[in-house]
Amino acid sequence: MKPKEHQVMKKRHQPETEAIRTQINRTEFLEHSAPLYLSSSFVFEDAEDMRASFAEEKERTIYSRYSNPNTSEWIEKVCKMEGAEDGFAFASGMAAVFSTFAALLNSGDHVVSSRSVFGSTHTLFTQVFPKWNISHSYFRYDRLEEAEALIRPETRILYAESPTNPGVDVLDLEALGQLARKHNLLLVIDNCFATPYLQQPIRFGADLVIHSGTKLMDGQGRVLAGITVGSRELIDRVYRFSRITGPALSPFNAWLLSKSMETLAVRVDRHCENALKIAEFLSSHPKVNWVKYPFLKTHPQYELAKKQMKAGGCVVAFEVQGGVDGGRTFFDQIELLSLSANLGDTRSIVTHPASTTHSKLSPEDRLESGITDGMVRISVGLEHPDDICADLGQALDAVK
Repeated sequence: MKPKEHQVMKKRHQPETEAIRTQINRTEFLEHSAPLYLSSSFVFEDAEDMRASFAEEKERTIYSRYSNPNTSEWIEKVCKMEGAEDGFAFASGMAAVFSTFAALLNSGDHVVSSRSVFGSTHTLFTQVFPKWNISHSYFRYDRLEEAEALIRPETRILYAESPTNPGVDVLDLEALGQLARKHNLLLVIDNCFATPYLQQPIRFGADLVIHSGTKLMDGQGRVLAGITVGSRELIDRVYRFSRITGPALSPFNAWLLSKSMETLAVRVDRHCENALKIAEFLSSHPKVNWVKYPFLKTHPQYELAKKQMKAGGCVVAFEVQGGVDGGRTFFDQIELLSLSANLGDTRSIVTHPASTTHSKLSPEDRLESGITDGMVRISVGLEHPDDICADLGQALDAVK
């Protein structure tokens, strides 16, 4: 039984307020900011307290592999913003993805997933889970009728990212929720690109929501973290699997993330404002074939994005003219922006998905996911937008 160290607020506030005012109980020192609990274990008052705690007759902290006051605070903030009952925090986003599936699936089970998933998630589906006789089928993000046709008697989970990585395509969460209910499936949504500030998939029927806290939740490229939130019954299954297998988040990283959540709204607002300006700039550049950004009016799912999201997020996808050669020239000319595989940082980052994050996919699978050789993913940071555009512009001008 997990502890409930947080202070329960009497009424629900706006998400920004929840992220700032949710806090674990104060100690006798009455600190204003939650302290850091760098302790692997916690002591017991007597033999009976120890017995009752391990028998789960008490809600309390026992060991930081199970829970920790700092991880509990971060979990509670994310739960309140997502509208979830409970959650569990992990050492990375992929630990959250793997552990969630592993906790809920058995040998012989089947997953229906959008084809547009992160490269490491694709590797789980294609190389790791088959060892345990867990299979999958892919549907295109814009063809939900394909998803229903792929459902089998042994299908247990319907899975998707929205917006997708790296193509920032948008899936209809409400339609996915209805499909999951119709066939008695669990709907699991990766909400990393949107954050709980911009989108709450549980409102549209998701049972579980996964985040990589490494990205916008931290926002400064400092820590690795992951989290899964959702119904109390499902999270209990994820918790019991993870308590034994040990992918727990460190207290220090949880403490940093909890503090970062207090500025999530103002940071993401600026990220989105900048990203829209950069998307508009790229749309007018002669060396760019196409641009995708959820709140750009030319995005194929623009109206759907406005229905589901508060704003478009920090990621813009575009294609440089000249394919691989054009992309290489573009990346070699970048001066201000960072060449990295991360995203959601204060600093703008450009990535070539075909040769980095999605390089393990076959060329055919990449094209099916909308990833061309010339695609660039830019994670728009908090620099002045004129400076970001200037660097992108001079790099694009060098493309033949």
